[in-house]
Amino acid sequence: MRVTVLTGGATAERAVAFAGASQIVAGLRARSHEVAVVDTVAGLLTRGEEARLLTGAVGREPPPVAELDERERAFLSNGLAELAAVTGADVLFLCLHAGRGEGGTLQAILDVIGVPYTGSGALGSALAMDKDLSKRLFRAAGVPVPAWFMTPVAADDVTTALGWPVIVKPSRMGSSVGMSLVKNAKGLDAAVDLAHGYDAEVMVEQFIAGRELTVGILGDVPLPVGEIIPQHELFDYECKYTPGMSEEQFPAKLDPQPARQLQELALAAHRALKLGGYSRVDFRLSAEGDIFCLEANTLPGMTRTSLLPQAAQAAGIEFPELCERICRLAGNPGSGRGGITG
Repeated sequence: MRVTVLTGGATAERAVAFAGASQIVAGLRARSHEVAVVDTVAGLLTRGEEARLLTGAVGREPPPVAELDERERAFLSNGLAELAAVTGADVLFLCLHAGRGEGGTLQAILDVIGVPYTGSGALGSALAMDKDLSKRLFRAAGVPVPAWFMTPVAADDVTTALGWPVIVKPSRMGSSVGMSLVKNAKGLDAAVDLAHGYDAEVMVEQFIAGRELTVGILGDVPLPVGEIIPQHELFDYECKYTPGMSEEQFPAKLDPQPARQLQELALAAHRALKLGGYSRVDFRLSAEGDIFCLEANTLPGMTRTSLLPQAAQAAGIEFPELCERICRLAGNPGSGRGGITG
């Protein structure tokens, strides 16, 4: 296959995207596919630029990206559809996180261009990126979620309806960027201000003490449940992308019944948002045995420490094969076309 990996982007998760792309490119080339790489900010990368940008390293803090936004906007509007590496590809592998690349804007453009791409279509991508909307749809589909408010919200209302501590996070961001655990009313305003630095909409969510669990979906089939045990109190940006900062267990040490229930709820969440191809759904399991769905990721991380590749490996699918399967599942979800078969 001729595969073009779209990566980079103009969000705080730019470094995460490049780190995942480095693994995807290596995996697909190992399977003898012809692979090109396009940064949605800078365009087609030369092999030298690939070597400089696709290092696999993420760093401990999100990078500053404000100056990149206008460049990405211009490239997606005027340059993407003119690029032979895009229009001539058999499939576009999307390795982007948050912003236009994961939130549905890029998917809508690609539906017009007409080249098959990995992951979900424009609607599903937009729904999953908006944590408020996605939680409403989860709840309607019978998938339990923590209680939440969208800001502005008074500390007294949090005390009465949610209790402390709470999680404060941007509504349309991933990788735990801008997220805080707030233990009392004094910390609420600062946490909201931090989250507002990444998104105009901020969620204040009930904190569920317990185990951090995740379920990948590949081709409408749940993968083995995984558990994350971070060194920090939360599974934050540093723990997610720094080797040794968290322990992941695939499969998780669970009894068969809750493991099956988690897989069923993950699939229900995937379908409730009309997702396609693959996704990853995150949960909390309380000490009382209650399950709460936190969010669905339409373009799960593909770095060395990412969870979906570990879940696939637990199912006997090595990383290069996983990348190839994701490509085979690609299509134009917005146009109703099926996956790649050639």
